Amino acid sequence: MSIRIKKRTLLVGGLMTLLFVGLIFRIYWVQVGPVSAMWSERALELWSTKETIPQERGQILDRDGKVLAADAAAYTVAVGPQKIADLEKENPDWRIADRIVSKLHNVLGTPEADLRKMIEAKKDNGTYLAQKEIRPDGWKIDAAVKDRLDKFRAELLELTKKKDVGLYFVEEQKRYYPNGTLAAHILGYTNKDGNAVIGLEKDLDSELKGSPGFIRYEKDNTGAQLPNGKVSMQPAVDGKDVTLTLDRDVQFYIEQALSKAYDEYHPISITAIAADPKTMDILGMSSYPTFNPNEYWKYADNQAAFKDDAIQSVYEPGSTFKIVTLAAAVQEGMFDPNETYKSGSIRVPGWTIHDHNWSGWGEITFLEGLKRSSNVAFVKLGYEKLGAGKLRQYIDNFGFGAKTGIDLPGEVAGSIRFRYPSEVATATFGQGLVQVTPIQQVTAVAAVANGGKLMKPRLIESISDPAHGTKQVFEPQAVRQVISEEAARKVGDYLETVVSDQKIGTGKNAYIPGYRIAGKTGTAQKVIDGKYSDDKYVVSFIGYAPVENPKIVLYVIVDEPQVPLAGGGSVAAPIFREIMEQSLRHLGIAPNLPDVQASANGKNTATVAAANPGDVTAVVPDVTGTAPAQAKNELSRRSFDVQVIGKGSKVLQQLPKGGSILPTSQPVYLLTDAKPGTVPDMAGLSLRDAMSMCSLLKVSCTVEGEGYVVSQKAQSSGGKTAVQLTLAPPDRKPETAEKAKTAAKTPDSGAPKG
Repeated sequence: MSIRIKKRTLLVGGLMTLLFVGLIFRIYWVQVGPVSAMWSERALELWSTKETIPQERGQILDRDGKVLAADAAAYTVAVGPQKIADLEKENPDWRIADRIVSKLHNVLGTPEADLRKMIEAKKDNGTYLAQKEIRPDGWKIDAAVKDRLDKFRAELLELTKKKDVGLYFVEEQKRYYPNGTLAAHILGYTNKDGNAVIGLEKDLDSELKGSPGFIRYEKDNTGAQLPNGKVSMQPAVDGKDVTLTLDRDVQFYIEQALSKAYDEYHPISITAIAADPKTMDILGMSSYPTFNPNEYWKYADNQAAFKDDAIQSVYEPGSTFKIVTLAAAVQEGMFDPNETYKSGSIRVPGWTIHDHNWSGWGEITFLEGLKRSSNVAFVKLGYEKLGAGKLRQYIDNFGFGAKTGIDLPGEVAGSIRFRYPSEVATATFGQGLVQVTPIQQVTAVAAVANGGKLMKPRLIESISDPAHGTKQVFEPQAVRQVISEEAARKVGDYLETVVSDQKIGTGKNAYIPGYRIAGKTGTAQKVIDGKYSDDKYVVSFIGYAPVENPKIVLYVIVDEPQVPLAGGGSVAAPIFREIMEQSLRHLGIAPNLPDVQASANGKNTATVAAANPGDVTAVVPDVTGTAPAQAKNELSRRSFDVQVIGKGSKVLQQLPKGGSILPTSQPVYLLTDAKPGTVPDMAGLSLRDAMSMCSLLKVSCTVEGEGYVVSQKAQSSGGKTAVQLTLAPPDRKPETAEKAKTAAKTPDSGAPKG
């Protein structure tokens, strides 16, 4: 019996010893052996957590630092199915689910049936979800929409006397375009997932997007951070800021004029480009139809709205192309303005070419032929005098048939082809196998305006890295000298007569009193089913001003305006005139007209250049760098109202900028602190001026409504300030009517919708 007990004891003891040895070996294997690192990582995952620190996408700014695209606060609406179900059980009379469904349907537009499914969403095991986001309509909504729902949530809290009613807002960020449709094709957009889709947003995505950071810390079983736990962090890297050559005001003048013409003429498309001919800096560029990048999803059924016709569409340019033939003939010494020819028609092998006035104007000079846009004159210059080889050489040198290299994705090259005499002849006046883009036209005419130098279009001025304080500047690039300065000057003088001759000049509708304007009309028949149409045209006007010192080259092209007898002179030239006049005044280029003395309510007399009736205007002096008292005195002498922002010892920035010509009723704001602590009262300002103010103060801005500012709400978080502006038409808010009227007098008071 004792032997049996001893054997059992030894057996059990042996087994326990083996188990103990195995346990020690296992502990050693797990903690010290080859797999220890793997188990250590798994343990770390259990008692540590990692949170992403989002980065901020870089801003896109215009040449004056006005914000065109930036990140802004956004909110995603979510519901709590479990919480709502609990509240429904507690008191069915509250009808929480019905109330939430009805409100979200009215505010977000989501169908009630879809909302009901989200509110009743369950897990696979049949229990209700703790939280369900309302997508897509409640995804990344603006602060104004969130505020409406926040008030509704407060009503539910008051009704139930609870701290939670199952309606939540997840704070996020989204891309915001404060000017709505302004420069939409240039900027492009990022979708709600944060992915860049088109435009500069996509082309410069690697520069703009930055990289996220993270914070990792140790936690207990409840998820709370351990007091003495290990913490590691990698900061987020914000994206770089991109400054464009665009002038937001010029861009606005373009879009305002195009929008009006689009509604009036109902064309397939309408495009305009404005540039500084000396540098080929793009000051403004737009085409209609267009889209609002803040609401890109609304244009899914209208893909034409996303096409940038300025760089992606080709046209037979028509008579605006005659500038190339004229420049070549002048450079080669083959254009004598006083030489005569027989207008009406001309025969080339295989074709008879007519003027738009088939009977012609008899025996006329080549200068008169230019003014009247005679096709025969240019066939004689390009086909007979220059010849196919020399004409093609100049066409190529002016950059046609090749991409300009503008800083935008999707540019097409167009094509120039002619083999037969008839094709050479029609190419001299921009028809036949001549397919060009609007940006090519602008680049070529800019070469004439700037003294014969072909420049690469420049859209990006600089890229700044705020993290390292560095800036990459992109200088203007010359491609080649196409014609001599003297030839370019002569061409400019000849083109000026097309506009200034109010009797026979086809460009007379582009004339602006007080400015010397060189320009050319274009009316090209469209090819329909392989034949030239008798009633479908592409009409255009291109020109630059002032001729003596060109500051702007501007091109307007309208594809199939729905009006009888449409022509470049009747349709495109007036659009050109409107944009050009506003832009020249904005740049501080006063018309050469007799000065007018005006006085207003005892104010100092101001010198006015071609002022609008009832307005007293003056040139805003540049007072940056001066003491506030000195700046106020300088501006007061010109009768401007002055508002000083901050308590600094000198003016750092001003709005509007120096050189602007404005009514003296327009206030001038002076920023004296690099980091002003408060945002001034902007009631009565137009959207454009208010956005400029926000840009000046480096605060983000969101907008609700249209018209003029009637209220504002500023919030600071994380060292950054955000301002929400509420706008209304002047007649809606009597208390701000006087300020609104004052703002409405300024050239900059108009604002893009949205």
